Amino acid sequence: MVAFHRTELAQILKVYGRMVAAGEWRDYALDFEREQAVFSIFRRMGEVPMYRVTKTPKLARRQGAYAVVSAQGVVLKRGHDLDAVLKVFERKRHLSVVGE
Repeated sequence: MVAFHRTELAQILKVYGRMVAAGEWRDYALDFEREQAVFSIFRRMGEVPMYRVTKTPKLARRQGAYAVVSAQGVVLKRGHDLDAVLKVFERKRHLSVVGE
């Protein structure tokens, strides 16, 4: 059975917490399967997950063990470094100048 290591889970939960604080995400689920671990992210409980962060050690030497997959099944980012893969959730913040 594949599971997320404590440090990996901390990285994912850091991003998750930021998005919950922004009001975009509301729930998550963890699934540990024989060949992969999945962190599913939901907008509302009972819906299809918006995103899934997967860890598949079998792909570590080829494409990378980590991936972010959309609700439609499209791989948004895949790689060997979890931090780099999670950057797919970072949004460019537009700064506006407030006039007097």
